Amino acid sequence: MEQSLVSLERMRTFVRIAERGNLAAVARETGVGQSTVTRHLRELEEALGVSLLTRTTRRTALTDEGARYYAHCVQILSLVEQASQEMRDTRQATAGTVRISCTGALGVLYISRLLYEFQDQNPGIRIEFGLTDERIDLVRDGVDIAIRLGPLTDCTMKLRSLGASQRMLVASPAWLKRHGPVRRLEDLHDLEGVRMSRVHGSERLLLQDAEGRDHVVPFYGRLIVDHGLAARDAFLAGRGFGPAHRWLVEDCLRDGRLERVLPEYTLPASPLSMLIAPERTNLTRVRLCTEFLAARARDIPGISR
Repeated sequence: MEQSLVSLERMRTFVRIAERGNLAAVARETGVGQSTVTRHLRELEEALGVSLLTRTTRRTALTDEGARYYAHCVQILSLVEQASQEMRDTRQATAGTVRISCTGALGVLYISRLLYEFQDQNPGIRIEFGLTDERIDLVRDGVDIAIRLGPLTDCTMKLRSLGASQRMLVASPAWLKRHGPVRRLEDLHDLEGVRMSRVHGSERLLLQDAEGRDHVVPFYGRLIVDHGLAARDAFLAGRGFGPAHRWLVEDCLRDGRLERVLPEYTLPASPLSMLIAPERTNLTRVRLCTEFLAARARDIPGISR
């Protein structure tokens, strides 16, 4: 094997190709020509004597050997970055980019403002903030931190609980006036609801009374949305009632634009979690950001520990 061809630069190129799945995208990201990216990959494969990727006109995928080598490269590059960072002074150690992904509505209403404050305290840190309600692959998408609502099953990431998000039934005063008072669970039957798509079990409401007894109520609605802010707007427009996170509607409840429906019943809370890419946890800038968000998440309305 020609050792001179196994360089950190070629390792970095290979890792980005593996994560992005597209040579042209890596070329644009790194600011070099696609021919350079292709040459780095070819030279690395020739030096190792194995094929690291299978390439078609539509996609690029890791071979078995490539998957094993990718895992080693990620560890090596992470150690190199950590070692370099430890040699810098404090100002330099807290500089660099932190890439964060967050569920849409929470990110717009609260997390974005926390990140403004974090940057004011750490002016050397650049934030790339993405909003999506889709589950993402942190390694593939190059994300350091992901903030997510609901149960999580990805055991390969470091998970840190931020608390539980309280939920409640809400509706606009105009809608309640049109449909009459709602005093009992039975009053909810056949009333128009605003439902969320991609939520398992959204066709029913699970409610708990003051004595801790569970009740299941059918939940119907002609309007189905895929974003929390769209649900909030639908409630305000009087399109129906439905469940909402307290942080989503706190200001609307406070100024009377929305009202709670059957406040003596509670809905199951949703876990709020922070996922951190394992190879990024020891980077100072990532650690500072995770500690800040964990401490400040308690200030979000309806997030209980």
